[in-house]
Amino acid sequence: MMNTTSILKDLVSDRIVQLNPSKPFTFASGIKSPIYTDLRLTISYPKLRRKIYRALGHLIETNFPNATVIGGVATAGIPHAAWVAEEMQLPMIYVRSKPKDHGTSKQIEGKVTPSDHIVLIDDLISTGGSVIKASKAVQADGYQVDGVVSIFSYGFADATDNFKKANLKFVPLLTYPELIKQMLNDEQIQNDEYERLNKWHHDPWSWK
Repeated sequence: MMNTTSILKDLVSDRIVQLNPSKPFTFASGIKSPIYTDLRLTISYPKLRRKIYRALGHLIETNFPNATVIGGVATAGIPHAAWVAEEMQLPMIYVRSKPKDHGTSKQIEGKVTPSDHIVLIDDLISTGGSVIKASKAVQADGYQVDGVVSIFSYGFADATDNFKKANLKFVPLLTYPELIKQMLNDEQIQNDEYERLNKWHHDPWSWK
């Protein structure tokens, strides 16, 4: 059984995940957020990234037992897909955000066959838009996508709806509700802060 608590604690202590309800961050979408997550930093922490790829491998074995190919979503999902593929001793591919504008115009790099079962990896899921787009590109080329895993998900209702509409199974390793609950348990935030942070999760557009 996976113990993700140490990963959550490392993300906070290494300031890969930062919480600041009094001085919110601004997402590209315009949402004011009490959390900033830069999971690209995880590649610079060998012990942490090892915990992550081993946990992701276990997550895939548990939820997608028929997986035969690990796919990374460009760009942040690529290094983690490489480590997971090595850990699981499976082939790896990666999916570009758009087809190449030269050569063979491929969007999928690596060897894959129509009989393969692909699991895609991304680092962070907010609404799921980019990884769903990548999945559709893979499916449009005639390949099977069993589902998606990520290191972290905000757990927005929009993402749940989007994956459901895409008929795509999604399983995150870590979620925002788990994060703030752990920080409350560790006394890194107080009850009133926890309530504010929880309200943002339920309605990020109107949060103040």
